[in-house]
Amino acid sequence: MKLSIIIPCYNEEESIPHLSTKIAPVLEELGRKFAVELIFIDDGSRDNTFELLNSYFGLHPNTKIIRHEKNKNLGAAMQTGFAAATGDFVATMDSDCTYDPRGLLAMVDLLDENTSIVTASPYHPGGGVENVPAYRLLLSKGITLLYRLTTGIKIFTFTALFRVYKMDVVKSVAFTSPDFLAMAEILVNAYAAGHTIREYPTVLHVREYGVSKIRLLRVMRSHARYLLKITPRSVARRLHLLRN
Repeated sequence: MKLSIIIPCYNEEESIPHLSTKIAPVLEELGRKFAVELIFIDDGSRDNTFELLNSYFGLHPNTKIIRHEKNKNLGAAMQTGFAAATGDFVATMDSDCTYDPRGLLAMVDLLDENTSIVTASPYHPGGGVENVPAYRLLLSKGITLLYRLTTGIKIFTFTALFRVYKMDVVKSVAFTSPDFLAMAEILVNAYAAGHTIREYPTVLHVREYGVSKIRLLRVMRSHARYLLKITPRSVARRLHLLRN
């Protein structure tokens, strides 16, 4: 079996050495079970991210380092990574290691015949957050509540990048958002297509290196617009279930 690991990067020169240290033992352990394919998407970085990716990972076997000429945002980087992935399973993770990469070892084991997606979930009762600003936590949990009410998906975290998918989800579930909204859109569309989502309770840490690329107010507006867009669809689906 083959596992593709997609890691989007944007201006992450401070994080790359840390990522190399953290992910090395994980790749070694995963390599005992999978043929591992590493896919880095340098999303138009203006610093030395691309050079450092080649320096730290360029000699790794089965590694692809793909560069966008200009920044296209997270959703577009995901599209590029998904198109390049050739594994039976596809993992996506943050380059800043705000989620411990060792979580991948447990997450891939949670994929089974009844589970198509495993997503990290710091807002699950068994998860947690460390040193995340209170205002950001409040906004994130508020968005989660709105998604739960709108879609009926009984999970606690909709926006984490840290996930593992079966390849058929990657190939069949479309999403159009070019930005951070893409992570929620993938889950909503996968659920609508009949895929089962399972959460992996874990801890979200504040980043140690570099600067967050999230523009919080812009992302919140994107989520609000998307929720308004999908509300009629969600209501129609619930009415259909009640009638049948």
